[in-house]
Amino acid sequence: MKDLKPPVFATLGCRLNAYETEAMREMAEAAGLQGAVIVNTCAVTAEAVRKARQEIRRLARENPGAPVIVTGCAAQTEPETFAAMAEVSRVIGNHEKMQPATWAAMQAPDLIGETEKVQVDDIMSVKETAGHLIDGFGRHRAYVQVQNGCDHRCTFCIIPYGRGNSRSVPAGVVVDQIKRLRDRGFNEVVLTGVDLTSWGADLPGQPRLGDLVMRILRLVPDLPRLRISSIDSIEADENLMLAIATEPRLMPHLHLSLQAGDDMILKRMKRRHLRDDAIRFCEEARRLRPGIAFGADIIAGFPTETEAMFENSLKLVEDCGLTFLHVFPYSARKGTPAARMPRVPGPAIKERAARLRAAGDAALARHLQAQLGEARMVLTEGPRLGRTEHFTEVAFDRDMPEGTLMALRIAGHDGQRLTV
Repeated sequence: MKDLKPPVFATLGCRLNAYETEAMREMAEAAGLQGAVIVNTCAVTAEAVRKARQEIRRLARENPGAPVIVTGCAAQTEPETFAAMAEVSRVIGNHEKMQPATWAAMQAPDLIGETEKVQVDDIMSVKETAGHLIDGFGRHRAYVQVQNGCDHRCTFCIIPYGRGNSRSVPAGVVVDQIKRLRDRGFNEVVLTGVDLTSWGADLPGQPRLGDLVMRILRLVPDLPRLRISSIDSIEADENLMLAIATEPRLMPHLHLSLQAGDDMILKRMKRRHLRDDAIRFCEEARRLRPGIAFGADIIAGFPTETEAMFENSLKLVEDCGLTFLHVFPYSARKGTPAARMPRVPGPAIKERAARLRAAGDAALARHLQAQLGEARMVLTEGPRLGRTEHFTEVAFDRDMPEGTLMALRIAGHDGQRLTV
């Protein structure tokens, strides 16, 4: 019998996918699975699906004879694409990948046996977020998934069809997990989800994200830092704003799902906010927490976007005081309403994305310059890298102990990172 190796995992896409890969790794190890390649795909753009296919072929070449299991959002939304690939042995859905029984059924070397190649059920029928989804991961910063899925149907987005409808993890379960993470020595916890500000809508009493944040800070008093990941600012509730204003352990950094800065484009995207809503939120958050930093997602070249409409998105960087920009050139996703809208020419999309990235680089440079001479509490992520309260990267000129909080004076920057 040939020697078998531990499974090889590859993750594409978001932090949530990376989180779930760690859960899959634990389940695969518990099941004794060996000699397989598992690819956790992303479906956010057509380019993401192309990269998934490319990664599958590369890993199949590098691991000859190993069964290749494909999962993730792209596997959920278009299983036939991956089932048709000669390299692929099994396609499993986003719900199935988080079930221990799925992995227990896969025993190398006869991984497939008599079962069907495609194991992808209706993600919309899933009503609960499995308990193991809230296991933290990360070496020095723990990520805790408190929510999955999305009830909204933005016209450009395929993700609800890969993730299902919104499901929340109960507050008590979240708090217990964070207590365990703190006992293990984590100094920072990040709350994450697909549509984080929808947390609680499916729970008894319909609590809000701000209620969860306040409860965590109250019941885990020795947690030094709590951070929340991407939010929809129009859904920010009263307690979340109160926490921003009054809780120094809630980090002064928010990543906003803005997507555009023109009202007509926002309506065609089926977003729930307008341009002035985004500006008003940033102004209010900055009033409550002077110095707070904002990141944002913005799409360049959404269908029907004129140059004047794009200029409104470009000006949003300054009008909202954004610091960290995630720019997405529009990519049509089959099955979404936006894919049927009149498209912006490819060269124009590329040029607009470049201008947005340049504006983002300039905004980051201004932020870095403003930090000079300031004392910042830095969480060390590696011997030569850490992050401030604002999630700004800090490069060290000497090795630092990892996973610790250190008060450091900012001496300079290189255009991308602070230096001490």
